[in-house]
Amino acid sequence: MGSERVVTAETEVAEICRDLIRIDTSNYGDGSGPGERKAAEYVAEQLAEFGLEPQIFESAKGRASTVVRIEGEDRSRPGLLIHGHTDVVPANADDWTVHPFSGEITDGCVWGRGAVDMKDMDAMTLAVVRDRLRTGRKPPRDLVLAFLADEEAGGTYGARFLVDRHPELFEGVTEAIGEVGGFSFTVNDQARLYLVETAEKGMHWMRLTVEGRAGHGSMENDDNAITELCEAVARLGRHQFPLRITKTVRAFLDELSDALGVRLDPEDMDETLRVLGGIAKMIGTTLRNTAQPTMLGAGYKVNVIPGQATAHVDGRFLPGYEEEFLAELDSVLGPRVKRESLHHDKAIETSFDGALVEAMQTALRAEDPIARAVPYCLSGGTDAKSFQDLGIRCFGFAPLQLPPDLDFAGMFHGVDERVPVDGLKFGVRVLDRFIDLA
Repeated sequence: MGSERVVTAETEVAEICRDLIRIDTSNYGDGSGPGERKAAEYVAEQLAEFGLEPQIFESAKGRASTVVRIEGEDRSRPGLLIHGHTDVVPANADDWTVHPFSGEITDGCVWGRGAVDMKDMDAMTLAVVRDRLRTGRKPPRDLVLAFLADEEAGGTYGARFLVDRHPELFEGVTEAIGEVGGFSFTVNDQARLYLVETAEKGMHWMRLTVEGRAGHGSMENDDNAITELCEAVARLGRHQFPLRITKTVRAFLDELSDALGVRLDPEDMDETLRVLGGIAKMIGTTLRNTAQPTMLGAGYKVNVIPGQATAHVDGRFLPGYEEEFLAELDSVLGPRVKRESLHHDKAIETSFDGALVEAMQTALRAEDPIARAVPYCLSGGTDAKSFQDLGIRCFGFAPLQLPPDLDFAGMFHGVDERVPVDGLKFGVRVLDRFIDLA
């Protein structure tokens, strides 16, 4: 007589992650993404199976998010938000070892676009909540779960829409956890750091325009818009903004110094970044403001000098340094360049203290005795920027224990994105315990 499989959060988390990856939720930034509605319906079905009544909110055709509130034991306590996004950046299948939307489970990993950004956390949240509902375990306080559209294009049709149009969904919520935090960095046999995001750089996506004198391509032209723009863009692309050590980065360096048993000099970041190995890319970009040229456009015929040339720039600024960033940017570009904002969002930062942080540390230590939660600043941005407008204190905490040789930072928006199955199982154990302690 065969034995029935016992379903738990650990046994189904990889399958849920696989299912989510198989829903192509590519966000092209123009509203044409094919799968956000389908993902929202999948999430709602997973939650409704155990008696919840999730709501699907559509900000525009197909741009759907799913939200549900789970009543806690003590409803007088403030609520906790767990949020994740279901959209992903596009992927070119020809570049991948496996198809990016196959959700293939092989070599101990779940492969596909969104595996770490961030259908892993979506899957962990669903698996943990389903298991708690299956076994009748209420959270200590209200939980609000939000699975959101459009994060990869700034959140306008996801978190921002809900915050602006449906703030009542988050009534009484004071704290939140979301993406890009809680992952491990193995220092040595005695210390494994788990980086918790407590700060994010702000963003200025912008268009640069130079007007010049149009003319025939065979003629000399000392007012060529393309030439002027390219010189400005080259200056910007090669410009290094000054080192700025924020309080979050300072706290991270102090924790790392203590774990290593050596003093790290913030003025000698080359050595510090060498020590960090694979996560140096994530930390290195939080030491300065940055402005990266990403697109160029001009002209319509080879023998016509156009009267206008444009470029797009992805600008990121540290908490507390937005004014300095913009002033320096304009100085580098020069007076001929017109700068137009396409998308702007603030930098955010919170302190690394309080009961929620203690709950993270305790939950991690219970599963990994050498765990040490430390704060860090994210160079990108998340939906936390929107939720902070409601007075919600936001952290990045999607717990994963990772192999020391995995280039985790390179997985984000990268080719062959994947997440270890054991990491997902570790994550659900930590997340489940964290909910009990939070």
